[in-house]
Amino acid sequence: MSKTVLVTGASSGIGKAIATFLQQKGYQVYGTSRNPKNPKNYSFELIALDVLNVDTIKSAVESIIQKEGRLDVLVNNAGMGITGPLEDTPTDEMRAVFNTNFFGAIDVMKAVLPQMRKQKSGIIINVTSIAGYMGLPFRGVYSASKGALELITEALSMEVKNLGIDVTNIAPGDFATNIAAGRYHTPVLENSAYREKYQENLDLMDAHVDQGMPPLEMAKAVYKIINTKQPKLHYKVGDFMQKFSIILKRILPDRIYEKLLMNHYKL
Repeated sequence: MSKTVLVTGASSGIGKAIATFLQQKGYQVYGTSRNPKNPKNYSFELIALDVLNVDTIKSAVESIIQKEGRLDVLVNNAGMGITGPLEDTPTDEMRAVFNTNFFGAIDVMKAVLPQMRKQKSGIIINVTSIAGYMGLPFRGVYSASKGALELITEALSMEVKNLGIDVTNIAPGDFATNIAAGRYHTPVLENSAYREKYQENLDLMDAHVDQGMPPLEMAKAVYKIINTKQPKLHYKVGDFMQKFSIILKRILPDRIYEKLLMNHYKL
């Protein structure tokens, strides 16, 4: 029997790659977008869902269950980026990122859990970020939002384990997507104390994305997780140094690790 999969944020980038790949593998895939455009251009069914609007979340999940009678996999991928010095970034923009990356993801999980409990089966895969394992300069709010999602994944995993539901997360490093175009950039202010270093780091971030891995690698990783009987709690997908940076953070004294990051970001 083909599994039914819901992938949020599937109109482009990593989400589209995951949804397309799983559809090719024979899954019944529903991808979501806030405002679906040209849905016929997708190999999977693209439906409306805004993670900031609980009514659209409930409506989308209910329509899938009504059609398929079940919901086996949630890939919680919808998210947004943000850059900027903490002092210069509007707090309302920080709240918007947490509403999308953290609370939005939680609302989608809450919407699918009743059906998964009824089935006594299901897997929730939260797409976080390697940036969520460390506070990165000029990306601190993004790091914090993804780090929070990592921790809520750990908590929920324990709460639903005995109900037949697996919860895991997958943390990508840099991938060649259009994420830079969609993230909120705090303007480089002329009178800012961080102007030069922030601009240098913006250029560095964009270069990393342009040189990133193809989104297909994330799709393959998600497929492997779905087909693992006892999935791990944490997965990382990125180049060697990105994944190794997490290990270094565990073993090095805090200030030495901080110095390594500052050298990397030329601070």
